[in-house]
Amino acid sequence: MVADLDGTLLGGDQESRLRLRRALERHPEITVVFATGRSLSSVQTLLRQDPLLPGPRWIVADVGASVIDAADMSHIDALERPLRTGWPGRQHVRETLRGFSQLAYQNVAQDGRCSFYLAPEGLTGALTSAVASMGCSWSYSEERYFDVLPPYAGKGPAVRQLVDKHRWPLSSLLVAGDSLNDLSLFHLRSHGVIVGNAEAALTERAPEDPLIHRSRLAGAAAILSALQHLNWVKPPAPVVVGYHRAPARWSEGRWEQPSSPNGILPTLTSILGSKNLGSKNKDGDLHAVWAAAVTAEGHNTWPASFPDRLPMALLPVPPSRWSGYFHRACKETLWPALMSQPHLIHHDPAHWADYEQVNAAFAHHISAHAADGGTVWLHDYNLWLVPGLLKRSRPDLTVGLFHHTPFPPPDVFRALPVAEQLRASLTQLDWAGFHTATFADHFHQLLRDTDTVPRTGVHPLGIDQAAVAALARSRTPHATTTDSPLVLSVERLDYAKAPVHKIQALAALLDRQPELRGRLRFRLVCPPPEPGIRAYETTRVELEEAITALNTRWGTGEWQPVEYIPRSLPFAEVMDHYLAADVFWVTSLADGMNLTAQEYLTAQAASGRAGILVLSRHTGIAQQLGDAALLTDPHHPQDLVDALYTALTTPPSRRRANTAHLIHLLDAATPLDWARAVIAAIGEKPGQG
Repeated sequence: MVADLDGTLLGGDQESRLRLRRALERHPEITVVFATGRSLSSVQTLLRQDPLLPGPRWIVADVGASVIDAADMSHIDALERPLRTGWPGRQHVRETLRGFSQLAYQNVAQDGRCSFYLAPEGLTGALTSAVASMGCSWSYSEERYFDVLPPYAGKGPAVRQLVDKHRWPLSSLLVAGDSLNDLSLFHLRSHGVIVGNAEAALTERAPEDPLIHRSRLAGAAAILSALQHLNWVKPPAPVVVGYHRAPARWSEGRWEQPSSPNGILPTLTSILGSKNLGSKNKDGDLHAVWAAAVTAEGHNTWPASFPDRLPMALLPVPPSRWSGYFHRACKETLWPALMSQPHLIHHDPAHWADYEQVNAAFAHHISAHAADGGTVWLHDYNLWLVPGLLKRSRPDLTVGLFHHTPFPPPDVFRALPVAEQLRASLTQLDWAGFHTATFADHFHQLLRDTDTVPRTGVHPLGIDQAAVAALARSRTPHATTTDSPLVLSVERLDYAKAPVHKIQALAALLDRQPELRGRLRFRLVCPPPEPGIRAYETTRVELEEAITALNTRWGTGEWQPVEYIPRSLPFAEVMDHYLAADVFWVTSLADGMNLTAQEYLTAQAASGRAGILVLSRHTGIAQQLGDAALLTDPHHPQDLVDALYTALTTPPSRRRANTAHLIHLLDAATPLDWARAVIAAIGEKPGQG
C-alpha cells in the first residue's frame, strides 16, 4: 500500500486513523510505503510524535526524488540515481529563479528538489519555461506548493522503481493520495483511491479507470474502505485467543502439528474450527482469531496459509528473544514457582526484559485484532504481563486468563523477584480460570489485599473421550502375560513429573521384592523439551544415569527393568502402549489436569482391558477422582514404592472394576463444552450467573 501523508494517511478523524493503523497491524503482510513531499527528517519527526501513523517499510520522500529503506532510514542510491539524473542542484535552481518575485522559498529540509510557496496567479508560462530551461520538471499542488524536481523524479516514477526492484504485481498494489503531486501515482495502472478530501484538480485530472475509486470518505477512512473492498484486510474479531505458541511449528518448509487429539493446542484448534462456539459472524461461523508467536525474524518466513485454515494472527519473535523469553524467563524463573519448587528459581534481568518485550508485543498485537468491546481469552503464565498492558491501552476489552498449570500458594509466588510486577498485572484481569478450586483459592489469597480481585472460575478440562475410545477399539490387540507386568509412564521430560523419583522407587521395589526381578518392565516414554531449554538438563542427566545404573544392576541378556523412549511418538503408537500397559504410573510433584491419565483410563475401558492407574495426588484430575483412585505422593519415596506394589498385586477383576468406576467419575468437560463455558464465564458481568 502506497499512500501520501498530509491529507491522506494523516487525513480524517482520530478514530478512523486508529482503525486503519490497527487494520494494518492485523495484516503485517501488507507492505506500507509512504509517498510524500516531506523530507526524510520531517517524516522521522512524524513517526516519533504521531502514534497513529503506521510504520512504513519504504519511504518515497521529496516529491519522489528520494527513496529510503525505512528499516535503517538509509537512502537507496541505486533507485535514486536514475530519478535524480539531470538535477542541477538546489542552489542553481534558486539562482535561476531569483527574478520571479512571486516565489517564496520554503525554508525546510530538501533533498533532490527545490520547493517554493506560490499563489495560483503566479504560475506563469515564463516561470515554467525557466524551469524547463534547466532541464527540470515541476509540480504544483493545493494552489500553494511549487516543487522543482529532477526531470525523471516524481512519486509515480519512484514507486515504479520499487515495483520493478521487488517485482510487485500491480494487481497487489494500492495507491492513495489527495493532491496533484500524487497524480503520477494514479498513472501506474494499479488499484487506487482518491480520498474524499482531495483537491478538486486531482479528482478531475486522474484517469477515469475502474481500478481508481473516488471515495467520499476522508483520509484514513477512505484507505481502510478501499482495503476492505479489495478484501485485503479483515475486520477486528469480537474474540481474540492469546496463546504463546501456534498449534503447528514451521520446520523444513512445512507445518508440523501435534499428534495427540488432546491438550491445549488441539483443543484451541478444534474450537476455532467449530461453528458452535461464542460470537459468530453473519454466516454463522465463529468470528475469532488466535494470536500466537512464531519464532522468526519477520513475517515473510512462513506461507500465508495455515493448517486447517485456522484464523491465525502470527506474531514473529526473533529466535534470540524467544530464547530469553521462553527458554529462560518462562522455564527458569516462572516454571519453578508454578511447580512449587522455589529453590529452583533463577532470575536474570536480561532474560526478564525479553519476557517483558514479548508480552508488550502480544498486548499490542492483540489490541490490533480485537474489536471494540471484544473479549480476550489469554492462556497461561507466559502472558502474565499482558492484562496490565492491554487494559491500559484498551479498557473497553474484557480480558480473561485460563491457567492450565497449577497456581502456587501465595508464599511460593512471592518468592519470585518479579512477584509484585506480576500481581499488578493480574489484578487487571476481569476473570481468571483454573482446573481446580485449590488453584483458584491460591489466586484469591495472592490478590486479596489488592484493590480489585478478578472474578474466578473452576473449569477442569477433559479429553475427547469418543475419539480416544474409537482409536483404542481400532488398534490390533497385543498379547499380554500376567507373568511379565508392564508399567507405563508417558510424559515430557520435566523435573515436575518426577521421573528420577520413579526410577528410585523402582529400584527400591526390586530390592524389596526379588520375585519381580526378571519380570517387571517399566516403559518410560519421555520426549525431550524444546531445544534450548536448560532447566531440565540436570533432570535428563540424573534420569539417564539412574536408568543405566538400574539396568546394569538387575538387567540380563533377556530382560531390562527400564525401557527408555526419549522421543515423541505418533498418538496411535502411544495408544498401543496404553493398551499394553498393566499399570499407568503418574507421579507429578505438581500438575494441571494430566490428560494422559484420562487417556489411559478411556483406552482401557473402551478395550475391556484390566489396567490400573496409579495417580499422584498432586494432579488436577486427582481432585475429581479422590480416594477412588490409587493415589500416591511423590514427596514420600516409600509411598511411591507401596502404591506401585499395590497396583501390581491387585487382581485383574478389581482393576477392571476400578477403571470402570473412575471413568464414571470423570466429569471434566469435553474440549468444546469446556471452551463454551470459559468464553461465557469471561463475558459475564458481575452479578450474572
